[in-house]
Amino acid sequence: MPDAIRIAAAALVCVAALFDLKYRRIPNWLNGAGLITGFALQTMLRGWAGLRDAAAGAAFAFLVYLALFALRAMGGGDVKLMTALGAILGPYDWFWVLLYASITGGVIAVILLLLRGTLLKTLFRVGIVLGDLSHLRAPYRSNPEMDVSHPQAVTLPHGVSVAIGCLLFLAASTWKL
Repeated sequence: MPDAIRIAAAALVCVAALFDLKYRRIPNWLNGAGLITGFALQTMLRGWAGLRDAAAGAAFAFLVYLALFALRAMGGGDVKLMTALGAILGPYDWFWVLLYASITGGVIAVILLLLRGTLLKTLFRVGIVLGDLSHLRAPYRSNPEMDVSHPQAVTLPHGVSVAIGCLLFLAASTWKL
């Protein structure tokens, strides 16, 4: 992976994490700049193959996160952040960032739930969510607290998980871990 791609991805996720921590929002200008940067860098570095990978990465990320947004499990800024990151990294590397970010987010969530004393309640809710999904029902319909925009919803700044996951992936891929 070229250094320019690494730097662009790291810069995007670090700035997004800071905004998400401070304001619980990821600004559109940042996501737009990341998307344009991804297409431009991929095309400059790899020509038509880079343009194809930027489009495939952005589309793949958008479709995965659009599904989560439709279930009201993610906010719109998260969808746009991951779409921009997909354009920068391409589909293969974006998928690895998704895995790293998911594991990171899960670990952070478990730690916070343990500290709040709500781990068992949350595990019970996970069962309800899985039941709803197995019956092709959106979980927020049976439990409004499952909607990230609900005032009682327990949410995490996903931009932080994405940043940590992306930085871990970049480090692992640099040192071939």
